[in-house]
Amino acid sequence: MFGKIKNRKKPMRQGSNGKNDSLETVEPIPKSIEAVKVRLQEIFSECSDFMLREIVCGTDSSIKILVAYINGFVDKRVLNQDVIRPVLDNFSNEKSRVKGNRISEILKESIVNNNDIKESGNMQQAVENILSGEALLFIDGEDKALIIGVKAPQGRRVEEPDTEVSLRGPREGFVENLLTNTTLIRKRIKNPNLKLEMMQLGEQTKTDICICYIKGIANEQIVQEVRDRLKKIKTDAILDSGYIEQFISDSRLSLFPTVGCSEKCDKLAGKLLEGRVAIFCDGTPYVLTVPYLFIETIQASEDYYDHAFFATFMRLLRLLALLISNLLTGLYVAMVAFHHTVIPFKLMITIAASRQGIPFSPFTEAVLMTLTFELLREAGVRMPRPIGQSLSIVGAIVLGEAAVAAGIASNIMVIIIAITAICSFVVPPLIRATMLLRFVFLAAANFLGFLGLSFAIVAVFIHLCGLRSFGVPYMAPFSPLTAPDLKDSLVVVPIWAMITRPRILRTESGHDAAGIKRQEVRFKR
Repeated sequence: MFGKIKNRKKPMRQGSNGKNDSLETVEPIPKSIEAVKVRLQEIFSECSDFMLREIVCGTDSSIKILVAYINGFVDKRVLNQDVIRPVLDNFSNEKSRVKGNRISEILKESIVNNNDIKESGNMQQAVENILSGEALLFIDGEDKALIIGVKAPQGRRVEEPDTEVSLRGPREGFVENLLTNTTLIRKRIKNPNLKLEMMQLGEQTKTDICICYIKGIANEQIVQEVRDRLKKIKTDAILDSGYIEQFISDSRLSLFPTVGCSEKCDKLAGKLLEGRVAIFCDGTPYVLTVPYLFIETIQASEDYYDHAFFATFMRLLRLLALLISNLLTGLYVAMVAFHHTVIPFKLMITIAASRQGIPFSPFTEAVLMTLTFELLREAGVRMPRPIGQSLSIVGAIVLGEAAVAAGIASNIMVIIIAITAICSFVVPPLIRATMLLRFVFLAAANFLGFLGLSFAIVAVFIHLCGLRSFGVPYMAPFSPLTAPDLKDSLVVVPIWAMITRPRILRTESGHDAAGIKRQEVRFKR
């Protein structure tokens, strides 16, 4: 939606006095409150939600304070009770001797009933804080402003995310409010080493971004790499964490995600305790995590809340579902088109009978049915939820039966597409990659049969082994083989046996996965 900005000069909008309203340079705050009012009205011209409130008090009306805020961002009740009323009550009888720099000091120390008070020394910082939802106090005769934290709670309440439903475990999920999200993590990790670093991205949107990690557990080199990649982002807007993901991914053209994404608080807390780095983005409930490994696609948070044997079985089942969703259609096309001898005789008779009268080749039939399913799935997602669910179910049943009755598709193909579709939903992180890879394997099987399918599989594995996520091999702990990290891979050991953090993520005192020795760090998930 928004492209990068490369060596592009910004248009400068001139105010009535000829000053630049875009605040490209650091502009000091005028000491005259009238000059401040004129400058703010220039900057926020044609902004109906920008509010100014001038307070004049003192026996000789010598104390003048200007309150500036965006309507809808601040809690007016808190602003009136904590700021405006105390100012009027305390300064109503003050004489003109109370002026100069003492007013801001008195406001901070004994008048304003708010713990979140900071100072701003330039107009650019003041405007940014107003746009972020703070209230600004400008004092006549002073060249600095007070930033009062009176933001109104915004966004929906904390609830279970629809995209990551858990059978067991916490049901809380992240929301669109950045402060709420960081609080949810603080509630789970009560450790002063949990660091939260704030920054802003987006030339126009000035979106708040937070880097979260546990100092002493996360690799400092990875943390610094995250900082560097975020600082290099030059774009007009950051409207969702997906924008950031595309900028910081190691292999931007790969179908496989190298940056994790989650809405669940407990899942993110577990990743932070393993040594990963999280990236929060204001305005979205999806939190990014790096490094992200392929094995994480078949992991689920409830694996650690249940018996290890059951968790192991479920992971193997997810891996089987991943293979079926990618390869089953290609295997069927390869066997029907090239390798008839590998099909049992009775099954071959059944397939031949079901394909009698079908005008299309197995490859064309598979492509048409796969495209039909993807269209139904996309329509179900885009439609309103009650209508979308009915459309997906009824549409699949009606179209499947109609296609078989009309002789366009065989019964076997409808069953294969249905099984493939079900298995694709078992591994949500790879659902988009699976959708495209299915066509790649179909084409390979149609041209060279099992040989073409084998070439395609080998090519995908080579690609996966070459991927890295922030310097960490994507296929770890299998490539390179890291034996201690296999305890949380395809086979899940009991939680009391997970006494070391993943070596592949490394700590500051250790070596990488190819290293021979490192200091073991004991932890409980």
